[in-house]
Amino acid sequence: MRRLEANPPGAPPESGGRVPDGRETNMSLRLGDTAPDFTLPALEEGKVSLHEYRNRKNVVISFVPAAWTPVCSDQWPGYNIVKEMFEANDAILLGITVDNIPTLYAWTKQMGELWFPVVSDFWPHGGVAKSYGVLRDDGTTERALFIIDKQGIIRYIDVHDINTMPKLEDLAKELEKLQK
Repeated sequence: MRRLEANPPGAPPESGGRVPDGRETNMSLRLGDTAPDFTLPALEEGKVSLHEYRNRKNVVISFVPAAWTPVCSDQWPGYNIVKEMFEANDAILLGITVDNIPTLYAWTKQMGELWFPVVSDFWPHGGVAKSYGVLRDDGTTERALFIIDKQGIIRYIDVHDINTMPKLEDLAKELEKLQK
């Protein structure tokens, strides 16, 4: 797992590097950068734009590699259990995948109701994932979490092994830092 947190004073911002399986990343984003804005089609809300949450909510973006895969099918429903954690930290979760809307509709119906917006980065294929540096060469995305504060600044990046879920405890700890 490649996790980026706030850097010590005087240290250069981190970016790029390797992901858990040793591949080089294309990540050019750094902690402290303004998060790239996007507008994507959503299952329930029509379209969702990152800028809608500016000055209103902290945002957690969860990129998952692909619909119907076992880890992805467990990760997102797991966030239902901790909805209160997001509310307590004045945060919204945005689930992003490169699958198309009909696929996401069928997949989320099979998983059960999710409380957060699920959006499709299908066309242009993986455009948002690419701007965040998490689009893989095979057309899927890394399993990645980004925490963006209310001012639109990236405060946490976790590019995780695609075969394991990020720990909720780590996410909770990082969200709580935004409240200090």
